[in-house]
Amino acid sequence: MQFSIETIVLIGSILLFAGIFAGKLSYRSGLPILIFFLFVGMLFGGDGLGLHFDNPHVAQFVGLIALNIILFSGGMDTKLSDIRPIALSGSVLATLGVLLTALITGGFIYWITNSFSGAVSFSLLEAMLLASVMSSTDSASVFGILRSKSIALKERLKPLLEFESGSNDPMAYLLTITFIQLIQMQSGGSFWSMVGSFFFQLLFGAFMGWLLGKLFIWLLNKIRLVNLSLYPVLLVAICFFIFGLTNDLKGNGYLAVYIGGLMIGNARFTQKYSSKRFFDGLTWLCQIGMFLCLGLLVNPKDLIPIAGIGLLISVFLILIARPVSVYLCLLPFRKLSFRAKTYTSWVGLRGAVPIIFATYALTANVEKAPVIFNIVFFVTLVSLLLQGTTIPVIARWLHLAEKPEEKPLLSEFEVELPDDIDSVMREITVRPDDLTNGDMMKNMSLPPHTLVMLVKRGSTYFVPTGSSHIKPDDVLLLISDDKKINT
Repeated sequence: MQFSIETIVLIGSILLFAGIFAGKLSYRSGLPILIFFLFVGMLFGGDGLGLHFDNPHVAQFVGLIALNIILFSGGMDTKLSDIRPIALSGSVLATLGVLLTALITGGFIYWITNSFSGAVSFSLLEAMLLASVMSSTDSASVFGILRSKSIALKERLKPLLEFESGSNDPMAYLLTITFIQLIQMQSGGSFWSMVGSFFFQLLFGAFMGWLLGKLFIWLLNKIRLVNLSLYPVLLVAICFFIFGLTNDLKGNGYLAVYIGGLMIGNARFTQKYSSKRFFDGLTWLCQIGMFLCLGLLVNPKDLIPIAGIGLLISVFLILIARPVSVYLCLLPFRKLSFRAKTYTSWVGLRGAVPIIFATYALTANVEKAPVIFNIVFFVTLVSLLLQGTTIPVIARWLHLAEKPEEKPLLSEFEVELPDDIDSVMREITVRPDDLTNGDMMKNMSLPPHTLVMLVKRGSTYFVPTGSSHIKPDDVLLLISDDKKINT
């Protein structure tokens, strides 16, 4: 069935509505919000309401755009001060951890599919390709769950998990591309030249992310745009420029984008706060669009024949391959307790990224690519359902959860301080008891180092002075240097 452009726009908006409203159920059910977008895509797909979408090239393009935005935004939201203590352990997990996960899982897949009669059997290279596609944790899922659930963790686990998930996609991507080339024998070079290219892409990608990040920090502070709304647009252009240029120069664009975002997000530049707010919304749009698109691409009935092998791989990956890789990688880091390492191994969520990488096998016309894609999709569903729903529970069970820092919510004033300002804003509603010493601002008893910035009375706002008269039900916007102060 052919749709007009206008109808496609209408269908897209309906899918967004359905995904957003379905996502509200996640807070009641405990399921990760992103899995609802996958389910909505599957519901509207060919086996559901009949919206046929079978173009892996388009899905891959949507995933590439979305993944760039997600990685860039994740880098911008990560504080260097938080990741410095865990940079080495996180880097080991993001590289060696991914490689070990791929090798261990690939060996299991090859053994299980060739030792027992089943729906499919894989050669060693095909098994390694499937394992490589699933070898990284998904940044969108990890960021989404840890931040939406406001999970506070001991032993610097939160920055470790976010850094690992944000920086391990490049390694999985390189492994995926390498095994596709080996299967098709199109690399045109020796094994050792491929190994050299492998490490060059990682190192050069990291260098380009650092270099271009520094360059664009200078540009953002030197350029003077008349229209301030263009600064977030400029950042979008920077994000895709870093990826495109690095890729064209044979480096790893995904790693460059993450490091570029990390460099820019930890520097001062014009309109930084509004740009980060823009990217927060854009990241959610990309995540929703990516998961909806991937949900449309799969046919649920195709998951039935591979459900058995998919479940075996899921259990092995979650309970054996990931934990063994994590324990081996973190063995030298004695400051992390066994409980922390166990939790790190559990938060090995699979999500949209493995599904996107599976489309590379489809577009490369690998013989068993459709089966690989369906298995990856099934494993992702199991991971989100099993691991995604239990992340807060496991943290409490391992005694790693701590009370999150409460950030005052502003309901009447839509303002917020940048992260690098060590002050806090809060609002209070004036009660009659607060005016017992008089109704002038100077008569009010305020904590030390606290100022009243604005007063809201009904629908009007004004900046108060000491002689301003305050009435009951006025809402005061306070700024204080003491984050623990109780107003």
